[in-house]
Amino acid sequence: MTRQNIIDFCLTLTDAYEDYPFDSMGEPGAWTVMRHKTNKKSFALIYERNGKLCINLKCDPFEADFLRQAFESVTPGWHMNKTHWNTVTMGGDVPDDEVKQMIERSYNLIKPKKRGGSKK
Repeated sequence: MTRQNIIDFCLTLTDAYEDYPFDSMGEPGAWTVMRHKTNKKSFALIYERNGKLCINLKCDPFEADFLRQAFESVTPGWHMNKTHWNTVTMGGDVPDDEVKQMIERSYNLIKPKKRGGSKK
């Protein structure tokens, strides 16, 4: 998957948008941050490191550890909380379909929770 493929997939998720808070859009090495419109929380941070495309994704801590053991290309989140974030180095041993599932799970962790009915 390319950077644009990842961005395009993220934009299929309800109320997702792309942001460039750290660098100018289009600059080499710029960080693309995918966020939810309602709460502005990020669920995917896309960037290049050491010449490789990387994506930081939020994870349940147990899943984060499992994925790190299952895939060589999944490591603790670079510049993120290592318990709740993983970095996926693209072009490694993680299939594209699995990356998409990881993105969806990250999105589901940050999206606003629906509130229940009113209490009487």
